[in-house]
Amino acid sequence: MELLIMINACKIASARQVTAVIPCFPYAPQDKKDKSWGFFDIPVDNLYVEPTVLKWIRESISEWQNCTIVLPDAGRAKRKANEVDFMVLVGDVNDHVAILVDDMADTYDTICLAADKLLSAGATRVYAILTHGIFSGPAISRINTACFEAVDNMKHCSKILVIDISMILAEVMRRTHNGESVSYLFSHVPL
Repeated sequence: MELLIMINACKIASARQVTAVIPCFPYAPQDKKDKSWGFFDIPVDNLYVEPTVLKWIRESISEWQNCTIVLPDAGRAKRKANEVDFMVLVGDVNDHVAILVDDMADTYDTICLAADKLLSAGATRVYAILTHGIFSGPAISRINTACFEAVDNMKHCSKILVIDISMILAEVMRRTHNGESVSYLFSHVPL
């Protein structure tokens, strides 16, 4: 609602164009008559961070050629919100670097459970790449505890890093403002 009020204020102030950057748009079951929750009458671009993440992996993980990409919740059994019932590892990660890729992490139960499973299965190191880190409840302390447990077990300690996507956001806004294609950025990282 605040975003709609700000956009309206810009339009009343004679803004020629308004670009809203919404990092995490909520998804809800749609009512065909209700356009306020996911259906738009205006152009909308869904941005992907894949090119930026791949660039970061190549530059930051020295063993990236010997890695296995892991999806922590693909095909997982139904669970309650923010609770993990169980997790099954399918495939072999022994002597590989494991890279967990997920969209949204709230309490980090799934990520921590997946990291423990991967280390137990012989992964040499585990990285988690998340597009939306929410950090609700005790998430930060859970991550720090996992880090200290990893140190005690002589595993690699984890820490939180931020992958900078400001260049892609700036380029999307520039392209949108100039009427240029945004789809080029779906497979290329702006310099």
